[in-house]
Amino acid sequence: MIEVRDLRKEYGGFPAVEGSTFSVASGEVFGIVGPNGAGKTTTLKMLAGLIEPTSGSASVAGHDAGDAEMRRRLGFLPEESPLYEEMTANTYLHFFADLYDVPEDVAARRIDETLSELDLEHRDRQLGDVSKGMKRKVAIARSLINDPDVLIYDEPASGLDPLTTNYIIEFTSRLADEGKTIVFSAHNLYHVESICDRVAIMNEGEIVARGDLDQLQAEHGETVYQVYTTVEVPDSVAKNGRYVRTVESMDAVEATREAASEAGGEVVDIRTDQSSLEEVFLNVADGRSDDRRTAGESSPEA
Repeated sequence: MIEVRDLRKEYGGFPAVEGSTFSVASGEVFGIVGPNGAGKTTTLKMLAGLIEPTSGSASVAGHDAGDAEMRRRLGFLPEESPLYEEMTANTYLHFFADLYDVPEDVAARRIDETLSELDLEHRDRQLGDVSKGMKRKVAIARSLINDPDVLIYDEPASGLDPLTTNYIIEFTSRLADEGKTIVFSAHNLYHVESICDRVAIMNEGEIVARGDLDQLQAEHGETVYQVYTTVEVPDSVAKNGRYVRTVESMDAVEATREAASEAGGEVVDIRTDQSSLEEVFLNVADGRSDDRRTAGESSPEA
């Protein structure tokens, strides 16, 4: 559904995005994460056809990014989405339905259903008089007015209270369940982890890691095992009437089992603790920064 090859964007000779390559399958949720200035928003705007790439290519739904036909199949939500504040939610959405040539009866049904799903109240109040959360819901409804196949969301829950944030993340997940292809960025990695099929981690304009959460954890995270025993074994600590030893391999788990048996006890529980996406991200980002610093220090120009 989305194909990106060697995408690059320069501003005054500075690469904001450098050599990005990835694909997103139909119905997949693909997250792009990274620190501020990593190139996330620039990437999403190139996919949406709002920025012309310096080099490389991007296609969405079988069309080059920016083609008029592609835009009919796309819903885009920028991080900052000013609305026509003198309009109401209903008039605003009907206005955009007209721009997309959506028949009036279809538009009316679609608007009512979408606003109901978003639990949006005060549909006939001017948008300048509603909360930021309600404005964000209207902007999301606007992105769906043409019933797009692909959704590109830049920080869909940016700056919202926790309740509204969770509601919008859940709504985004439901859109994926309905078969929408979704690419989005977010600073809250817990939300990314909860709904994404795959993730790309960007840093300093480049994609430095990509894959599903299991792949990222295996390649860049850590797995430890907490082995609970009925008797004290080397390197264990007392906890709630038992003893726990933290080890990093299954061989060490087996060695703990043998040590417990030799001491007249047994293993009663084994718990696996894997790195979260946030921990993986920090490992990748810090490692990348270290690589850049090392390269700079070894350079004759440094």
